[in-house]
Amino acid sequence: MDTKSPVLFIGHGSPMNALERNDWTRALNQLGETLPKPKSIACVSAHWVTHGTKVLTVEHPKTIYDFGGFPDELYQIVYAAPGSPQDAQKTVDLLKTFRAQGDQQWGFDHGTWSVLLHMYPQADVPIYQISLDQGLSEKAHLEVGKSLRALRDEGVMIVGTGNIVHN
Repeated sequence: MDTKSPVLFIGHGSPMNALERNDWTRALNQLGETLPKPKSIACVSAHWVTHGTKVLTVEHPKTIYDFGGFPDELYQIVYAAPGSPQDAQKTVDLLKTFRAQGDQQWGFDHGTWSVLLHMYPQADVPIYQISLDQGLSEKAHLEVGKSLRALRDEGVMIVGTGNIVHN
């Protein structure tokens, strides 16, 4: 790859944004159309907080509905992008200093799928998630980020999602 894949931070807001067609969702769609298509996406969602660093290593991640009280239509969305077990394992290896482990139980939480379904509506880019380790300090989380830099040279886009508050 001639250039590094980008790193993005996207405030995901309410899960209802998955159903919306507005300026925000159109901007996400435009991002997906204008950025070079990545080999895969490593997504760090504020909704996967764990003891220890985990990396989703499954080939076909499930869609997780990690919220409640929303219209049934929202629970019908299935974002069936493939996983990227090989890139996920490279990530585990890059994060060995942080005792990262592969995870087969998680899936795509709404911090991931509610954003990426607008960027890549065809669900044709492999995606995997990296958890936030609640036992790490801010400084250690910055070191985790630095450890992920090498992925960008291999065509992996790094996406972080979250918000201080929803909406």
